[in-house]
Amino acid sequence: MKSYVPNTEKERREMLAEIGMSSMDDLFRDIPEDLKLKRPLDLPEPLSEMELRDHIRGFVYLNEEGGPLFRGAGAYRHYIPSLIPQLAMRSEFYTAYTPYQAEMSQGMLQSLFEYQTVICRLTGLDAANASVYDGATAAAEALLMLRDNKRKKKVLYSAALNPDVITVMHTYAHCAGIELVEIPVNDKGTADVSAITANMEGAAGYIGANPNYYGCIEPMAEIAEAVHAAGGLLVAYVNPISLGVLKRPADYGADIAIGDGQTLGLPMAFGGPYVGFMAATQKLMRNLPGRIAGETRDAEGNRVYVLTLQAREQHIRRDKAASNICSNQMLCAIMSAMYCCTMGPAGMREVAEQNIAKAHCLAKKLCAIDGVKLRWPDTPFFNEFVIDVDNPDEINKALANYSITGGLVLKDGGMLWCATEMNNADEFDFVCDIIQDTIDSMGGEE
Repeated sequence: MKSYVPNTEKERREMLAEIGMSSMDDLFRDIPEDLKLKRPLDLPEPLSEMELRDHIRGFVYLNEEGGPLFRGAGAYRHYIPSLIPQLAMRSEFYTAYTPYQAEMSQGMLQSLFEYQTVICRLTGLDAANASVYDGATAAAEALLMLRDNKRKKKVLYSAALNPDVITVMHTYAHCAGIELVEIPVNDKGTADVSAITANMEGAAGYIGANPNYYGCIEPMAEIAEAVHAAGGLLVAYVNPISLGVLKRPADYGADIAIGDGQTLGLPMAFGGPYVGFMAATQKLMRNLPGRIAGETRDAEGNRVYVLTLQAREQHIRRDKAASNICSNQMLCAIMSAMYCCTMGPAGMREVAEQNIAKAHCLAKKLCAIDGVKLRWPDTPFFNEFVIDVDNPDEINKALANYSITGGLVLKDGGMLWCATEMNNADEFDFVCDIIQDTIDSMGGEE
């Protein structure tokens, strides 16, 4: 954004005079006197620009975000090519809202069309919308898609979904009158397919993650067969980076693919803003929430872009709307498209392969420490995995002394670790040395 340019006292008097007022008190005279503050604001003295920058920089240093990071759980640190934030700074992107007037928004509409094309190629599905708020919202909106398409109010979901995603789904389900049935995790760290089969009667479909919250690769083809045999729809919640090497959702029979696009060129940013992507088969296209940008020809034969589908309550009859989702996350969607186009198929594959290789390298080094075990050693995983170790909180405290963010401590005491292309072998060795010393010191105290 551009720098703030204040008004001078002379300019304020001129503006007040233009509207027939002599003071700022006149401007706010409709506000009751008893609501007005009778004392000066309790604020510090003004700072110069340099002083203010130093003050804010001090808060940045308090965040201690510069050390090695080994935590994912829904938000991941990936390399972002420098051209992406540079292009995203262009004012025609960051000041845009919903492109209601197509003739005034061709650049934005084309960018969204390209984003949708990228999502369709990543997932293998026929249509994608112009994005939603984040991955959790995409999962919740998928609930409504299942209900509206199958006219059933029962939906199964995997316990191996991100817990935050599950929470948002329950919020939507409560308000929409949808019954949610949780499918447990088996001894391999993946969804229990037999439980899916046993609970599919009367269900609109199933929502599961691949890779799941614990990093495990799910048997999605087997799950798709079980869901479809019962007449349901399969929703695959996927990490888009993983699609550089894993099968696309369409290739194992998913009807809807959803997920969070944060891994595609968006910084972690302490939790947002992110972008949720949604793609579906052509049969389900009209159930997609929000907007779909499309390409067509004008009267003179020129290629132009329009909002082809707007299935939200503002544009069509409220009772026919697929969703009332309407906020603007298009800048994040465009940044995701920039990332995919910059990396290309070969780059996406290389990033995915590095995530797999580095996560397995870290897991091997950690499990070489006495007292550390990989929870599901026979299950393939992507860039995350769970270890079991005594006193995980003490381990994270020890790592924090070196500005290292260790694995997330789960409710059952396990640790969920993550490695991406941003980590390296020297960091792995350093972390393992700290953990070994911590375990040794705790053993000595006993």
